Amino acid sequence: MTKITKEEVKKVAYLARLELNENEINNHAEQLEKILEYVKQLEKIDTEDVPCTTRAIEVINVFRKDNKKDSDCNEEILELRPSKEDKYFKVPKIMSE
Repeated sequence: MTKITKEEVKKVAYLARLELNENEINNHAEQLEKILEYVKQLEKIDTEDVPCTTRAIEVINVFRKDNKKDSDCNEEILELRPSKEDKYFKVPKIMSE
């Protein structure tokens, strides 16, 4: 594998609109080199029989049934609004005509 050059780091920094000093450029070049070495090690692992996953830890959503219920605090909630018109919330206009 080729070594990450300062020029490559400068180019990527330019494309990402990052301003890096010389010390940061050297540091990032070393860090990127270590990352690529680690990826090279990972490429050696046999993953032929490993199923595709989107994350390392299984995440399960807990759903509840939506139940409609009447509320008797409409007036209280409407009184909390910063601006009102009749029985509605008044919000700033976001679209021009």
